[in-house]
Amino acid sequence: MRKYFGTDGIRRIANTELSPELVYKVAKAGAYVLSKHTEHAPTILIGRDTRISGTLIESAMTAGFLSYGANVKILDVMPTPAVAYLTRRFKADASVVISASHNTYEFNGVKYFSNKGMKIPDDLEEEIEEVMDSGKIDELTAINDKIGVSEIRTDLLDEYVYFFRKNFEEELEQFDKENFVVAVDTANGATSVVADKIFKVLGINHIIINDKPNGININDNCGSTHLEGLKKFVIENKCNLGIAYDGDGDRCLAVDENGNEIDGDKILAILSNSFKQKGILKKDTVVATVMSNLGMNKYAESNNIDFVQTKVGDRYVLEEMLKNGYNLGGEQSGHVICLDYNPTGDGILTSILLIRAMLEQNKSASEISGIMKAYPQVLVNAKIKNSNKDEYKNDPEIKQAIENLEKEFSGNGRVLIRASGTEPLIRVMIEGENQDYIQEKATNLANLIEKKLG
Repeated sequence: MRKYFGTDGIRRIANTELSPELVYKVAKAGAYVLSKHTEHAPTILIGRDTRISGTLIESAMTAGFLSYGANVKILDVMPTPAVAYLTRRFKADASVVISASHNTYEFNGVKYFSNKGMKIPDDLEEEIEEVMDSGKIDELTAINDKIGVSEIRTDLLDEYVYFFRKNFEEELEQFDKENFVVAVDTANGATSVVADKIFKVLGINHIIINDKPNGININDNCGSTHLEGLKKFVIENKCNLGIAYDGDGDRCLAVDENGNEIDGDKILAILSNSFKQKGILKKDTVVATVMSNLGMNKYAESNNIDFVQTKVGDRYVLEEMLKNGYNLGGEQSGHVICLDYNPTGDGILTSILLIRAMLEQNKSASEISGIMKAYPQVLVNAKIKNSNKDEYKNDPEIKQAIENLEKEFSGNGRVLIRASGTEPLIRVMIEGENQDYIQEKATNLANLIEKKLG
């Protein structure tokens, strides 16, 4: 069990659980692990989102890197995918994003990226933890002229804007966009500094909302975790599409012209269909997690697309894509990875690809998202003893109840049971055609699990 890193870097309450002292150690250990095979002073990029604790953690992180002897380029506020892109573009040895993604402002976090612009694998995070707790930190100290130097490079944000211009400007010029208007919710987060520039340069009519960060309003009733305001705005302003990013900009969800949500599964369906029509869907395959809606599976079957599922977490989606040469994957939450462009979830990129598909097919958002029918899905948590997290797999009564349900659904429903990675809970997720029926079944199964393992 890892002590510091979770499924998406380190994420804790800023300045207490995620103290400057801890961040300093994470920086030193990370710089050592990620650059120990290089023969030069490593260069590390640091980007952050807009939360109030960002500069505090950035300062501690910078101090740790410089003390080790690494040179730092401070990017200031910048979306996670922009940092990943710039890491590769400028051949940095590693990079760090300071963000707690979709969480509220009091949280913050640290995510490491390798020199390839990808989140580092579990084994490297474990190695960083070992160094942090080994007593070696004090040995990793540069002296005299080996101390690192930092520079502020906010100008590199323009490189990320140019990335979109280079890839999409000419292509989008051919479409009639005069009456096409997009509402863009930047969640008072990292995309607030760049979304307007990108949509302007691509000639897409847009209205930006929630782009006035004050340090504490990131994800506050806005962005991809709170679509209510965007839905209302789209309808009232007769927009063709609504787009919502999360705090660090690696997720994108959408809203159609009628205010209906287009989640990550539907976005994957739309993009995989578009890619296949263009002949660029590698191996005719899309990758998602086991939490994807059953409707995604049915869509793939009916469109001759292979559908590969991984365990929960965008890093596992990426691993599968890299291992087998696929170029499109993602999660229901809106993390969409398109390896032809960037090796991490990229909210702005996802939204541009979605807009391109709509314009190419000359379809409204509601029409194009109708390609996939989502099955009703319910999730019920069963509270259990932490020591019993894996016992549901062995208990005969629980196993029998799950098997009976699966037989009953016979391909038109699904039962997924998994232990929470952070809490003493078993998550019972059931999909099927009838909402009331699956709610009853999920509740009954969760009650059984609580009774046997609680």
